Amino acid sequence: MRPTALAAAASLAALAIAAPAVAAPPAPEKAVAKIVASPAFKAAADRLAADHERTVADIVTFTEIPAPPFKEAARAKAYEARFRELGLADVEIDPEGNVLGLRKGTGKGPLVVFAAHLDTVFPEGTDVKVRREGTKLMAPGIGDDTRSLAVLLAYVRAMDAAKIKTRGDILFVGNVGEEGPGDLRGVRYLFTKGKYAGRIGAFISMDGTDATRIVTGGVGSKRYRVTFKGPGGHSYGAFGIVNPMAAMARAVDRLYSVETPKEPKTTYAASVTGGGTSVNSIPHDVWTEFDMRSESAAELAGLETRFRQIVDESVAAENAARSTRFGPVSAEYSLIGDRPAGHTPDDAVIARAAAAAIKAQGLTPGFESSSTDANIPMSLGIPAITIGSGGIAGRAHALDEWIDVAPEASVKGMVTGLATLLAVVGVD
Repeated sequence: MRPTALAAAASLAALAIAAPAVAAPPAPEKAVAKIVASPAFKAAADRLAADHERTVADIVTFTEIPAPPFKEAARAKAYEARFRELGLADVEIDPEGNVLGLRKGTGKGPLVVFAAHLDTVFPEGTDVKVRREGTKLMAPGIGDDTRSLAVLLAYVRAMDAAKIKTRGDILFVGNVGEEGPGDLRGVRYLFTKGKYAGRIGAFISMDGTDATRIVTGGVGSKRYRVTFKGPGGHSYGAFGIVNPMAAMARAVDRLYSVETPKEPKTTYAASVTGGGTSVNSIPHDVWTEFDMRSESAAELAGLETRFRQIVDESVAAENAARSTRFGPVSAEYSLIGDRPAGHTPDDAVIARAAAAAIKAQGLTPGFESSSTDANIPMSLGIPAITIGSGGIAGRAHALDEWIDVAPEASVKGMVTGLATLLAVVGVD
């Protein structure tokens, strides 16, 4: 890589992390322009195009290895083997199940994580056989996030082929636990308990396919299962005693009278419910799961407080409304999901680098908020974004999920992501 061509990129990552408030803003746009114009980057881009069918084959291979929530081990083992084949250093599966591999830099920049998640939303037993119709591939989880896993491998091959030397080390990660009940457990472990905790200077996750999307807002969430308990009894013989279902219904109804701000967007849902004994019984217990989300940590905390007040008041109202001669109604809270909110400013170096890389490919970048693995580093004040892997996709989280791997759009998106990574980590 020509030093004169890429000098402006050399300190991007360090500036993204530690630039003082009074410092002049760095120029990631210029750095990206020099990177994409360099012979080494063009060689890497050519390799991505030449290897496209190999990348498609990787997508198929990993899609067809089931990876339900908390059961990603088979896919992780296969992914670890690929890291070893590529010659990454310090390859391992960590205690949480994440696959880690280090591509060492020259030691002049910070450690940058580039991650894609191993897990899908689909339960054990789901048919994950890939069907192909022309350039369209169809299977559960193929775009979210299996394509990204394959693109990550393609980046390692392309950088090696082009002999690109980065200033910082790149820690490539196939992480567990991004979806639903996984609650970001893989990346949470990486940043709080893993051996690289405290050393990571910037984080990029690749999730989904839209190459114009830059996630800079981390939508936080609190998820509860609330179990309403009571004495229970015969629907006729014990009529008039307290009923936990009445308390639950009151709580749901009152929750839906709460007004939340549109900016920052803050939402709630009563989503799953169950319990009871029989149609002719007052239930001993019933439960509902609740989801609360916000782009703002403060708004989320306020909504959580109001939610718990509503539940407690609804229980008290039921105990006051009917007989408690066999015992009162109570509510037990179980926190089943806790994703911190966070934000990387749209004008942060890492976000500007991504926007510049997108524009360099003739595309229009868009900043968004979402719930992704980037929530964890964002909440810790570490520069973090989520980007797409390229191509076109649809029906995410559905059994008929699909991606289109037509080479032009697919490779253009891949090239965009590689330019972003190199701008953040710095290139010699």
